[in-house]
Amino acid sequence: MRSRHVLLATLVAALWGFNFVPIHRVLEDVSPLLTAALRFVLAAVPAVFLVRRPPVPARWLVLVGVPLGVGQFGLLFIAMDMGMPAGLASVVLQIQAIFTALFAGVLLRERLDVRQVTGMAVAFGGVTLLGVAQAEGGSPVGAFLVCLLAAASWGLANVAMRRMNQAATGPIDPLGLMVWVSLVPPLPLLTLSLIFEGPGAIPDAARHISVAGFASLAFIAYVSTLFGFGVWGWLMRRYEASTVAMYSLLVPPFGLLSAGLLLDEHVDAVRVVGAVLIIAGVAAGSVRPRKRHEIVPTPEPEPVETR
Repeated sequence: MRSRHVLLATLVAALWGFNFVPIHRVLEDVSPLLTAALRFVLAAVPAVFLVRRPPVPARWLVLVGVPLGVGQFGLLFIAMDMGMPAGLASVVLQIQAIFTALFAGVLLRERLDVRQVTGMAVAFGGVTLLGVAQAEGGSPVGAFLVCLLAAASWGLANVAMRRMNQAATGPIDPLGLMVWVSLVPPLPLLTLSLIFEGPGAIPDAARHISVAGFASLAFIAYVSTLFGFGVWGWLMRRYEASTVAMYSLLVPPFGLLSAGLLLDEHVDAVRVVGAVLIIAGVAAGSVRPRKRHEIVPTPEPEPVETR
């Protein structure tokens, strides 16, 4: 990758890592399910009128949008509202790569190789360490488990995206996909908010949301989602997916750093080891070794007759 594109990929990773701080901030003013619904409303409107719909049947937008929006983000916001630290949430979510491989093996019959299984074992060892540290540190274990469910939902959404790409009748723009998929989660999230958070959640949010809370919500929807996925998709079209995807491993360090500096979240040695194991396991399971290309000798030119 060119140096400026490396900086661009690093910037997106930094924005996605920092994104957990605005999530934490807006949850101080708005209930979690309603926050998730508003995030997708802002991401979809008015962008949906400006980008082309992906060339896939509507059912695929639903099959991706439900686990991604209701599952991943709905559960993530609930976990953080329950007390899951923002920095650790950025780490635990990366286990989605392991869940993706597991679901792909079960649902798509994709075989797991030794490298992937080893990466899974290492990553889950890190998850176990974080779970133990969460319990011993007095933090709610329930929040940790809900965050794991959010990562599992993300993995399910990734498998649905793979099947959707196979069913597509043309190339899919990642930004356009994210905008159109964002139309799916608001209705089920609002319904769940009415059921579990009560009909007073919306007027309560309107009364209590602060300027900082609204700015945080706008950051989540426009900067992290639209700008982030737009740039990421542009890089994916220019370079190999595996090359660009490696920069997503920078999200947890940026998440931990942002939460430590801005939210005063303390990370002890056990949590650091757990985070390192998760990142190392995901990297080991995701990076495919380059195949050595066979070198074809260049034939010697035949002598040219001179007359």
